[in-house]
Amino acid sequence: MHVARLSLTDFRSYPSVELELEPGTTAFVGPNGQGKTNLVEAVGYLATHSSHRVATDAPLVRQGAQRAIIRSVVVKDDRRALIELEINPGRSNRARVNRSPVSRPRDALGILRTVLFAPEDLALSKGDPSERRRFLDDLLVARAPRFAGVRADYDRVLKQRNALLRTAAATRSGRRGGSRRRDDDAAFGAAGAGDVMSTLEVWDAHLVRHGAELLAARLDLVEAMRPLVAKAYATLAPNSAPAGLRYRSSADEDGGEPGGTLSTDIDILGTNREALAERLRAGMADVRQAEIDRGVTLVGPHRDDLLLTIGDLPARGYASHGESWSFALALRLAAYELLRSDGGDPVLILDDVFAELDDQRRRRLTDIVATAEQVLITAAVPDDVPAQLAGARFTVSEGSVSRVR
Repeated sequence: MHVARLSLTDFRSYPSVELELEPGTTAFVGPNGQGKTNLVEAVGYLATHSSHRVATDAPLVRQGAQRAIIRSVVVKDDRRALIELEINPGRSNRARVNRSPVSRPRDALGILRTVLFAPEDLALSKGDPSERRRFLDDLLVARAPRFAGVRADYDRVLKQRNALLRTAAATRSGRRGGSRRRDDDAAFGAAGAGDVMSTLEVWDAHLVRHGAELLAARLDLVEAMRPLVAKAYATLAPNSAPAGLRYRSSADEDGGEPGGTLSTDIDILGTNREALAERLRAGMADVRQAEIDRGVTLVGPHRDDLLLTIGDLPARGYASHGESWSFALALRLAAYELLRSDGGDPVLILDDVFAELDDQRRRRLTDIVATAEQVLITAAVPDDVPAQLAGARFTVSEGSVSRVR
């Protein structure tokens, strides 16, 4: 798989740019702040419908413009597909495939698959659990685009359930104080606490159903990744203790506080969605009062974590800077190998990564990625591009992109 053409309109700093690309290595070289990362960010966004740099779409649209458009021709097995994505902050995005509109942008997922390495990846080792959850879910969607719908359904139910919990908390507080909040009355009329709890049970069932499906997929994914991460980490950091993965579920926690893991149960529960659903249901029952008191859902995949270990110690808080970098790279390399095993090389994107690595890790990463069908690299100076990855080169300066002949 490779990107043959990339066209941007009002994306980030570019009013308009169009690039012809080839298989092999392509490097975008230029000083920082000139727009190199914007180019590869657009490719990554087209594949995942999210940015590795920002959480919302608004910064992706050039200042003064109403929307941004990304177009790309993707080639796989000699078949070409044109993907167009229109980014509309505050409104629904729109997508077209081969010039035909699709009903939902996520219907265009899976045509282009990428694995992106960036300095922000250090958060996979050192950052909050949300970074690792996002990593798992993005990889799930890349392997099976239908999980975009599963994740959207879960997020929708979670939002509704949290709103209901806040209402239940406010209702209890109002009843204790001898009054009812007016917005609670508007939402639920004259319903009492019993009606609120009855409605909550309905949302419990929705959350359990969607949550169990997402949890089962994550557990299977972690099981598949474990040997690949261990192998990649050993290659990048041969003198370090072995790397390991464990999945920690909030369903095994006490009152929402960190506790057990599901790692020992993957063989049994990873393919048994009903057993996982029952575990989620029981976990929610255990923290019911705490949820009402706090007005937030305390059990579910949105509270889980992927625990990274080096030897017997957690990577977060114990790993050195080099070990943290190696672990983050190992996760991305494992993702690359999984996608590759599914059929066809994903496009590899290395966004200013080599400047962050010492010579040893740089050489080892280069050896691993050199065989990819297409590698897109950004670098501030030409020397940051390893000689083994020599290929097409573009100079990026003041928003202008020109190929070096």
